[in-house]
Amino acid sequence: MINTRNIIKVGIADANIVTPPDTIRTSGLGSCVGVVLYDDRSKKAGMVHIMLPDSSLARSGDINPAKFADTGIPFLIEKLGLPTVKLKAKLAGGAQMFQFAGQKDTMRIGPRNVEAVKNILSSYNIRVISEDTGGSSGRTIEFDPAVCLLHIRTVNIGEKVI
Repeated sequence: MINTRNIIKVGIADANIVTPPDTIRTSGLGSCVGVVLYDDRSKKAGMVHIMLPDSSLARSGDINPAKFADTGIPFLIEKLGLPTVKLKAKLAGGAQMFQFAGQKDTMRIGPRNVEAVKNILSSYNIRVISEDTGGSSGRTIEFDPAVCLLHIRTVNIGEKVI
């Protein structure tokens, strides 16, 4: 049998879409959040690798929409081309990678990313079905749209499926 399955890669501050038999993967999720939006009927899914909570943090005029929670999720919804009522979400990442004494809120990027992602999904009435967020370890995630499962490999912890 010939393997016709491809792994569609999503880079940092990147987004892509996938349909079976292909899967979609991103790595390097430390404080970043991997957001998977999917329709369990059509089996179409997309993933965005969110780096920062808000595009107001951008340093210049032209921004990469996939980099920020407030622009990345609408960008992914548009790429998918599906009504938001059909979409469900799974999340992973948002770790607090470094600890600082007297930590300022601006240094809490992971938790702020998770909060921003959830707020934006809520504004679109997209339900978060499951998540693996927080902690202090990096993750690699891979979503299989055929069975709507998210495989998560966490550094020094192991694998889980949600």
